[in-house]
Amino acid sequence: MAPYRGFGVTIPFAPGPLHAQQESIAELASLGYTDAWSAEADGYDGFTPLALASVWAPTLRLAPAIIPAFTRGPALLAQSVASMSQAAPGRFALGLGSSSNVIVERWNGLSFDEPYRRTRDTIRFLRDALSGEKVTRDYGTFAVSGFRLGIPVVGEVPILVAALREGMLNLAGREGDGAIINWLSAEDVATVAPIVTAHGADKEIVARIFVVPSTDVDTVRAQGRFAIAAYLNVPVYAAFHEWLGRGEMLAPMWQRWRDGDRAGALEAIPDELVDALIVHGSPEQCRAHIQRYVDNGVTTPVLAVLPMAGVDPVAAVRQLAPASSG
Repeated sequence: MAPYRGFGVTIPFAPGPLHAQQESIAELASLGYTDAWSAEADGYDGFTPLALASVWAPTLRLAPAIIPAFTRGPALLAQSVASMSQAAPGRFALGLGSSSNVIVERWNGLSFDEPYRRTRDTIRFLRDALSGEKVTRDYGTFAVSGFRLGIPVVGEVPILVAALREGMLNLAGREGDGAIINWLSAEDVATVAPIVTAHGADKEIVARIFVVPSTDVDTVRAQGRFAIAAYLNVPVYAAFHEWLGRGEMLAPMWQRWRDGDRAGALEAIPDELVDALIVHGSPEQCRAHIQRYVDNGVTTPVLAVLPMAGVDPVAAVRQLAPASSG
C-alpha cells in the first residue's frame, strides 16, 4: 500500500480568537490543502480546533501534532480519539508523542519518566481500546483494569508517532503508521525517513515545516533565532541535533544558554542554521524549499507559518497554497 500523501497546514492561525477563524479554515480545501493539523503546547489544546474544523472543513483530514502520551490518562485519551473519529469519520489521524520535560514536568507537574516506553505503551493500549475490547492489562509504564470504550470508533485511525532519534523513529515504523518530524532541515529528512520506512514502504512521513514567506532576511533571521533557541535548548531537541551532527555548530549557543547569557546564545546561532530550519524567502522560494523536504522522503508536508517579519499567517497560507503553485 502506498503511504498517504497530502499537503497540510497548521491550525488555528495566530493571532486571533478561535471562533473567528471559521472562514479561513473553511477556505483551505479550495486552496488545495488536504490536511489541517493542530498543535498542543501552551496555547490551544490539540483536539478543540480539530472538532471545529470537522464541521467547518468537512473534507480535510484532521490530526494533532502532537498529543503527549503523558498528559492525559489512557482511558480519556481513547475517548477523545473515538470522539474525533465520529466527528470526522475516516478523516482523523492521531499524532502521539512523548513531548518534552518542559511540557510534561514543568508545566503539567508530571514525571517525564521513560518517554520511549510510555509512548510505546500508549500506542499498544490505544490499539486494544479502539478495537472495542475490554482492556485489563499491565502495559509496563501503566496498567488498565476493566476499561471498555462506550462508543464505537468510526473508520480507521492511523497513529503517527512524533520521532526525533533512532529509538522513536523505529517505534514509529514498527508499531505506528508513520512518523511526525519537525525542527529539521530538508537534508536531514534523508537521514531520518529511511529509519521509518525500513519497517514498510507504506509508512507516512509527516513534517511540520516552519515557514515565513518574507524577503526581509535580516528580520527573519533575527526573530528566527528566538524560536530556535527556545526549542534547541530543550534536552530532547538538543540531543536530536547533536545526533544529526550539529554538536560543534551548536556548542557555543548551548554553553552561553547554560551560563545565563541569553543574548550571547542568540548571537551564537549561525545564519546557515536559521536558513536550514526555517523556510523563508518569496513564496516561490518557499515552495522550492518545501519541495526539497518532499524529494527527500516527506509524504505529508505540514506548513506552520510563523508570524515573523510582519507576515500575516492567513495571507501566507494563501500565498503558499498548493493550488497556487501550478
